[in-house]
Amino acid sequence: MTSLTESFKNVGVSRAYGEPIRLDGKELVPVALVSFGFGGGTEGGDPDAAGSGGGGGGFVFPLGVYTHDDGGRLTFRPNPLSLTACLVPLVCAVGFALRGALRARR
Repeated sequence: MTSLTESFKNVGVSRAYGEPIRLDGKELVPVALVSFGFGGGTEGGDPDAAGSGGGGGGFVFPLGVYTHDDGGRLTFRPNPLSLTACLVPLVCAVGFALRGALRARR
């Protein structure tokens, strides 16, 4: 457990915002949604029991980049693929809600 704690000490803001990249004379700062989770357990709460274990996992979801626009202002440019992936559940939820409202109206 201690080794897991040490290896994931820096997970957070430093992982969500990547190192600045220069591309075509512009500086880009990548932004991502980062999530990690860990768990463990034992059989019946007994730490010496044969049925004990643990695990963990995580994901990194690229959201877009921060860059300067032509006027020099800092702007966020979303990743179109990620934006689409985030909007699909929202559009489905709105569709189901509208369908339920129309059925209730009948």
